[in-house]
Amino acid sequence: MTSRPIPDDRGGEPSPRASVLWLTGLPGAGKSTIAQAVCRQLRAAGQAAVVVDGDDLRRGLSSDLGFSDRDRAENVRRAAEVARLMTDAGITVVVALISPFQADRDRARARFEPGRFVEVFVDTPLAVAEARDPKGLYRLARSGALAGLTGVDGPYEPPAAPEIVVRTVDEPAEQAAARLVARLA
Repeated sequence: MTSRPIPDDRGGEPSPRASVLWLTGLPGAGKSTIAQAVCRQLRAAGQAAVVVDGDDLRRGLSSDLGFSDRDRAENVRRAAEVARLMTDAGITVVVALISPFQADRDRARARFEPGRFVEVFVDTPLAVAEARDPKGLYRLARSGALAGLTGVDGPYEPPAAPEIVVRTVDEPAEQAAARLVARLA
């Protein structure tokens, strides 16, 4: 018995309004805060929207993954596939995921039709993200209790050509969210 590829038929055309906003940046940059604000604003405007947050993925769908480069790539792949399924169902997806490598983000983008993937670089200086340290990760990394933290002793490749840059030191989360929502309109 030979195997044949199964066609990718998801039952029709995606909603013209359903897209993915892919927020990338250092830990503590503000990705989750901005993503939640975008989702609230979209829902208030009557649009189906959901946040796919890296922390939630790590507790559930990606709980079997570590933080090697290979595992990070797989985490991004899983997030992109979940986002693709949701956008195909007409839901706008706001992904908040460090996704430290450009190649992984490019592979995520390739899962979507042109114009449906909007890469957003949440550009926060390391010193600011470290001062926020909402989860205590930087403190753990600086004490030697956590190895491989992105931005400390783990690499981060800023996006080469993001559609949008949010500088959190200059723009509050709600204002940034409004700008991202306007970009989708």
